[in-house]
Amino acid sequence: MRVQPVRMAARCLVVVVLAGMAVGCGGSPPTRRPVPTAVVGAPATSPAAPAATPPACDPWASLRPTNADDGPAIARIRQRGFLVAGVDLNSYLWGSADPETGEIVGFDIDIVWAIARGILGPGARVKFVTMSPEQRVARIRAGDVDVMVRTMTITCQRKAEVAFSTVYFRSGQQLVVPKGSPVRAFDTTLRGRRVCVGAGTTAVDVLAQADLGAIVDLADNHLDCLVRLQEGRTDAILTHGSLAAGLAAQDPMIRVLEPRLDETLYGVAMNPDDTDLVRRVNAILENYRAGGADSPWMASYRKWLAANLSDPTAAPPPARYVD
Repeated sequence: MRVQPVRMAARCLVVVVLAGMAVGCGGSPPTRRPVPTAVVGAPATSPAAPAATPPACDPWASLRPTNADDGPAIARIRQRGFLVAGVDLNSYLWGSADPETGEIVGFDIDIVWAIARGILGPGARVKFVTMSPEQRVARIRAGDVDVMVRTMTITCQRKAEVAFSTVYFRSGQQLVVPKGSPVRAFDTTLRGRRVCVGAGTTAVDVLAQADLGAIVDLADNHLDCLVRLQEGRTDAILTHGSLAAGLAAQDPMIRVLEPRLDETLYGVAMNPDDTDLVRRVNAILENYRAGGADSPWMASYRKWLAANLSDPTAAPPPARYVD
């Protein structure tokens, strides 16, 4: 299924594919355009056992930012010469391939480039690694990626396993249904109906805790859920409103139901051992939020999300620190 084309000026894009090819800014163009479905990494090694969930945590709070270059994670990235970023290529507006240019684009992708340039400078290179939601934690803990920028919700359970940046976006779970569906809300009208959720996402827990008698329909991701909805194999989708907006932008025959059912907070996820990288990413996000209406965050929001989320109060979330 093809997403709607996004017209934009060409810019430097670097992808390292299975063979290890890297093409940098200012270098010769690649002999072939990177194919998004081939942008993958090696299978994750078995991660170490996760730490016990703390009795309480603040999902908003992260390590105080610094621009110091003397940490081992920053040194590793600089020595390698490119940033390895876990992303999603199935989320129109957030991370997907422009069908006209082959570029990987979206709100999350803009953040990846900001991080890469903040560490490596204007000629930064990036290796994009795509994976399903349920693989994210394992791939971070195995060291397969430096950063995970994949609409990943910060939860206390996940904070016991991976480190997060400060919050870069707020969303919430919403239902997506076909126009004309008898389902009008997240209530008992879902009883006996199939609700598609992405495996390994917080939507699974939201649906289970509601106990509305719905049939859980697990898929790899929300785009697979959309295909099932279009084919009549499921009755509704439960996903973040931010991702639902991308689905609705691709299919005019579906609608996103209000209100949002909760608040979900997106953060850049990293290995908990890479504290210097966490602090550097938070410093980069400080600059990314700065500037009010002219901030890079607002520019990216207007480009990718404003037309479909229709939130007149949209603004970068405030940063909160634990130290």
